[in-house]
Amino acid sequence: MAKTKVDGVVEAVHYSQDGHLVWARAYERRGPTYSDLVLLTRDELISRLKAGKKFTVGQRQTYLASTFEMAQSITIVQENGQEFLASGSPRKGQDFLDGAPVV
Repeated sequence: MAKTKVDGVVEAVHYSQDGHLVWARAYERRGPTYSDLVLLTRDELISRLKAGKKFTVGQRQTYLASTFEMAQSITIVQENGQEFLASGSPRKGQDFLDGAPVV
């Protein structure tokens, strides 16, 4: 089975008190490899997803540079005219990236 190409891997997240993502620690695809860690704000991540980029939740494998254990894809969920980030089952009225450690 062929590997699914993703444009970024979210490794950890930080949420505000109201359940919105403040920032995500991620690796972004740069040609055949991935970048160093980057911090993406909620708006930056949403704009990348709207531009057609594919992001997943995952963890980098130790000592294996651009090799990741991928979990679930990140999607934008529309609810009552608002946008929320979700992987797995969405939570009502908040962002929730299942499998991403909270920092």
